[in-house]
Amino acid sequence: MVKFSGIAFSEVFIDSDSAQNRAELLLLSPSILVPRLEHSGSKVWDTLAIGEYLNEIVPHAKLLPSNPIHRAHCRSICGEMHSGFASLRGSLPMNIKAKFKDFKIWSKAQLDIDRILIIWEECLTTYKGPYLFGKSPTLADAMFAPVVTRFQTYNVPVSGLCQRYCDQIMSLPQMKEWVMGALQEPDEIEELDVEF
Repeated sequence: MVKFSGIAFSEVFIDSDSAQNRAELLLLSPSILVPRLEHSGSKVWDTLAIGEYLNEIVPHAKLLPSNPIHRAHCRSICGEMHSGFASLRGSLPMNIKAKFKDFKIWSKAQLDIDRILIIWEECLTTYKGPYLFGKSPTLADAMFAPVVTRFQTYNVPVSGLCQRYCDQIMSLPQMKEWVMGALQEPDEIEELDVEF
């Protein structure tokens, strides 16, 4: 989201596995959740709130559509992504380094996948793509970018329209940078490499 906004920023990485670092996270973010944005005295630690804040301070980035009906639609699918799809998250954990050819997708995760594909197809058809809300990426694309990586990791089959969307997202310079960063991280979380 911040990269889509175009504002300069620096990232602080904290390993959340150690008790000492969790204490530091508590000082940085009351919920101990990341991400957290600090900007001009403001501290924002919820992803949706960060997106709304960025849209307010950098309106020319058009992180939300200018049309109020389209903007409400964008907010709705961002909210659905933010609070939903627990089965997908639990069954297909994000792991950019891994590639599973024949991963078994359980029925509840498949329901989440089906719903995501409906959202994508409706948006891409309604707003004419190549992004969910038209010609440039919005908060919705940032929210669904991790899903795109999951679909690649677990070889989730998608329609031509949705595959073109996935390809579009993965071709973004911001995504290429994110993937390169992930590939350089140490392999510390072994359980993400286990097919269950």
